[in-house]
Amino acid sequence: QLSEDVERVSENPTEEREEEMEVHEDSSSVILPDGELGTTTPSLRFSKTCLKNVFSVILLFIYLLLMAVAVFLVYQTISDFREKLKHPVMSVTYKEVKSVLSNVFSPQTGIAFYPGRARLLSCKHHYYDHIPPLINPGQPGDIDCTTQRINYTDPFTNQTMKYALVVQGPRDVKKRELVFLQFHLNETDQDFSAIDYLLFSSFQKFVSSPEKAKFMKDCESSYSSWKFSGGFRTWVKMSLVKTKEEDGSETVEFKQETSVVNYIDQRTKPRSDQLFFVVFEWKDPFIETVQDIITANPWNMIALLCGIFLALFKAADFAKLSVKWMIKIRRRHLKRTRQVTNHIS
Repeated sequence: QLSEDVERVSENPTEEREEEMEVHEDSSSVILPDGELGTTTPSLRFSKTCLKNVFSVILLFIYLLLMAVAVFLVYQTISDFREKLKHPVMSVTYKEVKSVLSNVFSPQTGIAFYPGRARLLSCKHHYYDHIPPLINPGQPGDIDCTTQRINYTDPFTNQTMKYALVVQGPRDVKKRELVFLQFHLNETDQDFSAIDYLLFSSFQKFVSSPEKAKFMKDCESSYSSWKFSGGFRTWVKMSLVKTKEEDGSETVEFKQETSVVNYIDQRTKPRSDQLFFVVFEWKDPFIETVQDIITANPWNMIALLCGIFLALFKAADFAKLSVKWMIKIRRRHLKRTRQVTNHIS
């Protein structure tokens, strides 16, 4: 601009003098516009550059904050995955019993009674929860159940002999099949009389086992035993539970719900003996399967980590470009400042 002014003044000295005279005559009207133009343009440029720098710094801090959040998410994801590996969740599923021929439980349930001095009077299968009234209670009746008697040594003491009466349990769950048993005890040396029993998963395995004594010892070691008292009718509703272990093995056990009903003895003569009544049936036609599962999915964690690391790389790339852009703007500003200073000098 200075060089152009110099050339213009050298070419038109007369016009320049006339303009200077006009400037001196009305200095207020000419100086103010020149001053406004000289000061407004650099300030506008400086304000735009300052706003761009401030905006870039704000964006840089935002992306640094996002990077910090991403790092925290990575740490939290890995910690949650390790915690879920240490604490698996128990999963319970119910599978309905369905067979082509009949709706029966397989394997067949076995019931082992330890009557002691008590004697089995009758055993019958009934359906639809209908048990007809007893004709001759306390007297021997029909035994329509499949039973076997076995003697074996106690698995915990290895000295005491135990006598067990093994009975095949109910099978058909759709018809609500049940097994009704009656025991008789003439005398006892205890204040409270009861008969022990335990449930095991397969009566067929017991029948086909070459060493039934060892089979019963293993069952007594593995399954829990219960009792039912004399003078009552105990109703036992069973449910089958299969548990899958971590090594892939599967164990079968029973859950049961019991209800006790008082037996009204209507025999003509008062008796000192005791009668035991017990009913076994299935609670529902479902097999409960229990297994431990790990809710942590490694593929989900890998996908999440990949997304977080991708965001980190993008944020770092943007931060690097922002810094380069700020340095470039700063250098350009310094270059223009130097050029203006050189022109003025």
